[in-house]
Amino acid sequence: MGVVVSLEEGKKRPEASVEPLVRLTAADMDRVNALILSKAGSDVAMIPEVANHLISSGGKRLRPMMTLAAAQMCGYTGKGHVELAMAVEFMHTATLLHDDVVDESDMRRGKLAARKLWGNQASVLVGDFLLGQAFRVMVEVGSLQALGCLSDAAAIIAEGEVMQLAAAKNMATTEDEYLAVIRAKTAALFSAAAEVGPIIAGSGRDAEAAFRSYGTNLGLAFQLVDDALDYGGSSAALGKNVGDDFREGKITLPVVLAYRRGSDDDRAFWKRCLQDGGAVEGDLEHAIALLKTHDAITGTVERARHYGAMAKDALAPFKDGAHKRALVEVVDFCVSRVH
Repeated sequence: MGVVVSLEEGKKRPEASVEPLVRLTAADMDRVNALILSKAGSDVAMIPEVANHLISSGGKRLRPMMTLAAAQMCGYTGKGHVELAMAVEFMHTATLLHDDVVDESDMRRGKLAARKLWGNQASVLVGDFLLGQAFRVMVEVGSLQALGCLSDAAAIIAEGEVMQLAAAKNMATTEDEYLAVIRAKTAALFSAAAEVGPIIAGSGRDAEAAFRSYGTNLGLAFQLVDDALDYGGSSAALGKNVGDDFREGKITLPVVLAYRRGSDDDRAFWKRCLQDGGAVEGDLEHAIALLKTHDAITGTVERARHYGAMAKDALAPFKDGAHKRALVEVVDFCVSRVH
């Protein structure tokens, strides 16, 4: 069952794409990918097997491309941005390995999750290995400020995971509390990935603040769209099974909105399914119907659009150019995934 949300009623716009960003960063991404394969290597055979299962599974590499584009846009000509982009991707991959264990997920990017093939222990430990490799490379870059930015993000992401665990199955979760979780769990790495570009380029505090804001707001928009897609998208668009959040008892923004806006019977349904873990056959379809009735998916997408607009505004002070246009189009792409 699908839900289509119109982002621009009555208007037909060209489909947004990450392709401009891909083209602008292609040469540097070749170097990043080579470094990724090199640094994922180990004499312990299981480590590259587990790491490469996820690394080679077709992710868009949006976060490292943001690092490269931000550095290029700020006029950087060294090689540190390539190493930092690799570190960003390893941090992201490590969080995915850990997330799938915490969430007991079966699928990741359309393939069996690593934990289903090698077990939870291997997934956690290989994630730890990738984090260690990421920090080794950050140290080699030699920028204490970049190291500080990314290490802060690593700590914040872990805090976000614990916050989400504490809020799990809690139907009293408010919108502000949920936004605090995704600000830490998802937006923090987007923010750091963008900010280290101007840091390595030595562009100064104004540029760093602008890219930090861009990344934070893009990350919030990205996660909110993911939340909407879990109830109204396709497995291909989502990279996991539609309805996984529901089956795992996750309290995401669409649920928060529908719970607040629903009747006593509606709230009892959400409590039974998510808080008490009593979902049965047909409950997902009923959940989607309630989300539609209370405009919860539409409301979630509207909030994503709001943060997307803030991300674009953050880049407004920079002069027009191919990199700025590509980064702005990435915002439109992330939000338009709900079509």
